[in-house]
Amino acid sequence: MDEGNPETIKPAGKNFIVYGGSSFVSALIKEDLIDEFDFFINPVAVGKGWPIFEKLDTFRPLKLKKATVFDCGTVLLKYELG
Repeated sequence: MDEGNPETIKPAGKNFIVYGGSSFVSALIKEDLIDEFDFFINPVAVGKGWPIFEKLDTFRPLKLKKATVFDCGTVLLKYELG
């Protein structure tokens, strides 16, 4: 990713999946390059984590599109920007 211009990673008119650390994902969210979120909730209490929304300076509502519960107890929550 070109740190000066995150838009350079988005192919015009194409969808793509991003996996990365909280700093990378935060930068994409801040630049409005993410329009859908898939959150996997695992049935484990860790007590700590990496906040992906920490660097946002504006409110961005999310709308739940779908929730899927797997036999192992993991839940997939699919959101889009509302």
